[in-house]
Formats: sequence, structure tokens, C-alpha cells
Amino acid sequence: MSIRSLQTEELARRVRAYRQADAQPISAPVGRHAVSRRYFLKIAGAVGLGATLASEFWQPLTAAAKTDGSPVHIPGGTPVLGGAFHLFGPASIDPPDAEPSTITDFNGSLGLAYISGTVSQTNTVTGEVRTLPFLDSDMRFMKGVYRGTDGQIHQGTFGLV
Repeated sequence: MSIRSLQTEELARRVRAYRQADAQPISAPVGRHAVSRRYFLKIAGAVGLGATLASEFWQPLTAAAKTDGSPVHIPGGTPVLGGAFHLFGPASIDPPDAEPSTITDFNGSLGLAYISGTVSQTNTVTGEVRTLPFLDSDMRFMKGVYRGTDGQIHQGTFGLV
């Protein structure tokens, strides 16, 4: 055997080994199994589609209301504010027999409080504390059934602070 034939055999063996290694698909081993890019993208697409479709079930059911069940406000309002706001305030401002509800065609419970007192204001830079009056804060809630702007009967709870 000549040296030249040894070099040719060695080159042929290396070329065969290179071609065999190149013929294998490039994949990342996961555990004992290799995952191809095609299989990975197929699974990732299915998971993405499933998450998108399942997100419909995560939405609250009331968000898909078909009609506008907004309540109809009372006509007029406090004369002090020119009737622009559809509510009546405390007896010191409005008549004592004024409508306490802010909803027309309402049947239910209503709670109303005019809270007065004092509050403390503290300057965080200087530490100065001032006592200020807190007069006739109007807080109310309504819970019951009402006729909405769509003409249908609805049930709801409302709060006003």
C-alpha cells in the first residue's frame, strides 16, 4: 500500500462520516426523544389557538349584555345646582320632602345619610395639622328593581358618594 492510497481512504472515511452526520435532522433532545421544529411549531400553534378560544370563557357573563338597561333618572334636580344634577341634597339645601331616589320607576330599598364632622389635614413636609369641617356629605344606595331606558324591568344596586 502506498501513502497516497492511505490518505485517499482516510479522506473517503471522513467524507462518509460527515455526510451521515449531516443527513440527521437537527433537533433539540427533550428527555429521551428528539423534537423537530415542525412538531414544536404545530404544538405551539395548537396551544396558542386553544388559549385564544378559551379566553372567551374567562370573561364575565354580564359583560355581554344585549340591551342597555340604564336607569331613567328623575326629572329635574336640586335648584341650588340649577337642576343640572338629577338628585336632591340635604334638607338644609333642598326641601325636606324632596325625592331621595335618583331613579324613576324604582321599587326597592334606599339608604340615605348626610354625614357631617371634621377632618384633619396634615402637611407631609412641615407636619402642620389643620382641622377642617366636613359638612353634609351625601351618601346613598339603592337596591331593587327599576324600568330601564329600554323599557324592560331590571334588577340592580347603585351607590352615590
